[in-house]
Amino acid sequence: MQVNHLRGEILAELDGKKYCLVLTLQSLAELEKSFGDDTLESLVQRFSAGKFSSNDLIKIIAVGLRGAGYTYTDEEVSEMRVDGGANGYVAIVSQLLNATFNSENG
Repeated sequence: MQVNHLRGEILAELDGKKYCLVLTLQSLAELEKSFGDDTLESLVQRFSAGKFSSNDLIKIIAVGLRGAGYTYTDEEVSEMRVDGGANGYVAIVSQLLNATFNSENG
């Protein structure tokens, strides 16, 4: 599976399968609504703090999957396993956020 880093796509392994994840504008709007942020800037500030709850990790991974066209619910994502346990989930989220907000993708 290939991903387009210029579009902010990443490759992640969940439950032993490789998936493309991307945060689209719709994905970001879903995160704003879910986290109660009213602007993209406040969402970025939230992420920049680097403090994520387990629910934050689930939501971000789930919207990243949905942004790439998968139909997984947050509940289904919460049951997925990754190598590295909690650190593995954090690594996926960090990579996805860097791909989305770092202007030097690729």
